[in-house]
Amino acid sequence: MRILMITMSLLGMMSCTHLQAGAQQNTAQETFTVENVGDGVYVHHGVHLDIDEGYQGDICNISFIVGSRGVAVIDTGGSFKVGQQLREAIRKVTPLPVLYVINTHVHPDHVYGNAAFLADKAEFVGHEKLANAMETRREQYAKLNARLLHEDANGSELIKPTIAVKSNLELDLGDRKLELTAHPAAHTNTDLSLIETRTSTLFTGDLLFIERIPVVEMDIKGLIAEIEKLKTSPVKQVVPGHGPVTKRWIEALNDAQRYLDVLLKDVRASIKKGESMESAMNSAAASEKAKWKLFDIANRRNVNTIYPALEWE
Repeated sequence: MRILMITMSLLGMMSCTHLQAGAQQNTAQETFTVENVGDGVYVHHGVHLDIDEGYQGDICNISFIVGSRGVAVIDTGGSFKVGQQLREAIRKVTPLPVLYVINTHVHPDHVYGNAAFLADKAEFVGHEKLANAMETRREQYAKLNARLLHEDANGSELIKPTIAVKSNLELDLGDRKLELTAHPAAHTNTDLSLIETRTSTLFTGDLLFIERIPVVEMDIKGLIAEIEKLKTSPVKQVVPGHGPVTKRWIEALNDAQRYLDVLLKDVRASIKKGESMESAMNSAAASEKAKWKLFDIANRRNVNTIYPALEWE
């Protein structure tokens, strides 16, 4: 039996609605909570787990926006199961159709819930390079999800975009607009951000991490450059790919940029000294360790990613 309850306090009725799936439901988290961060913009916060340590398919922020014509979903979680939980949460808020499912990039924790929205006949929206990236990684990601999630991986599949964003695109939800931007290579080569104009909310995808350490898969210099550009966004609050929604978003972007600058500087210094990549993994950005969750595992992975590329500068 599934129990869904709406929890409200006096403060909650003014600023925050929580939709919670009861403990009787077998969920990736004990409860599936959706926060109203302002005027029809809802966010579910994933927990701070690394994909190699305790991963359960629900580690990133997944969101939806309700307009007069329908709903736009931003990222769908790491499994069909999490996508279903998100869809059920949407149905508790509105009967309006899901018009768009927007993926901010290719990583499996953000896209594997897409299949839960196939029945809605929504348009799937992503970076112009997303479809190819999904196809290239299909077998690898399927094996990864099966290994990490076991039965919870059932039903998960990579759903390619039906609308590809080359540079900029505007989507209309009726009484509110979404302004989408496709970014050059940064966190990945498939990064997409968007601004919901009525509430002036920026969704960064994994161009921004808050609390947990930023991750670099593609181009650290490109990521630093895109973070710098995001600082000029005409917004009041930011939903990062991981971590809490914030109105102190310039500070959050500065924090991420500081870490990346230190990491880049330290790895370059290690290469100049002739130190091995393993040595750099143990020393680079050590001054940042106390400032980030999941530092030990993710910082080493970042060094492993950027060291070979920087050797050829």
